[in-house]
Amino acid sequence: MTKLEHTLTNDILCKLLFIKYPDLLKRLVSELLSIKYNDITEIYMTNPEMPPETIGDKFCRLDINMMVNEKQVSLEIQVARQSYYPIRSLYYWSRMFSTALKASGEYATLPPTISINIIDFNQFENPNKFEWEFQFRETQTHELLTDKATIRFYELKKLPPLKDEDGGKELWLKLFKAKTEEDLEEIAKMEVPVMSQAIAAYRHVVATDEFKEIERLRAKARSDEAQAMYDINEHWREIVADKDAKIAELEAQLKNRNV
Repeated sequence: MTKLEHTLTNDILCKLLFIKYPDLLKRLVSELLSIKYNDITEIYMTNPEMPPETIGDKFCRLDINMMVNEKQVSLEIQVARQSYYPIRSLYYWSRMFSTALKASGEYATLPPTISINIIDFNQFENPNKFEWEFQFRETQTHELLTDKATIRFYELKKLPPLKDEDGGKELWLKLFKAKTEEDLEEIAKMEVPVMSQAIAAYRHVVATDEFKEIERLRAKARSDEAQAMYDINEHWREIVADKDAKIAELEAQLKNRNV
């Protein structure tokens, strides 16, 4: 198997792809939110900027924020498992929701806000369920408190093997999950035009100088951070070693006095 050097779970690659190919973003959102493509009358990314100084931050969070038919929607890719990830997702959802209230605005004007999280790890216990939708409901009657709050998770590791009957949603998620050239070829063999377009767009973005430069900055940030941590650890080792030597010297002096 030929391993892909970069996959769509790379947040930089993912964001660049949808900046350069906005119709593919519309296609993806249509599938993930179960909205017919032609029923999406408005979709635009509200944070398309990728400042180099931000990319150089190892802890940069490159999500995609957009407006879709008067709804706020965020899309985030997460690879590393974090025990607090659902809490973090709720926190970022709440920030997006609350900051939509304009000065002197009314609460009723707050738009429905949807957080989409594509995660490359298992977050929930059910091994046969990869799609999760959370809303605010009463615990016994399940009555909906408000239709303005939705948080969705898609667990890539739980996706079943590719099948002929897979719909657009499953194919998109399997594209995100693809780790090898063979995975891409399997999706291409389905002969779904939009997926062929997405694979071609992926290959184009990976080959651009823009992506390569941003990846270089991100790699440098990671290397610098690792070197800084190494230097700090070495410094503390020297301090501890010096302290241990002084303690040993004092203990030896006290022992000589007692002789």
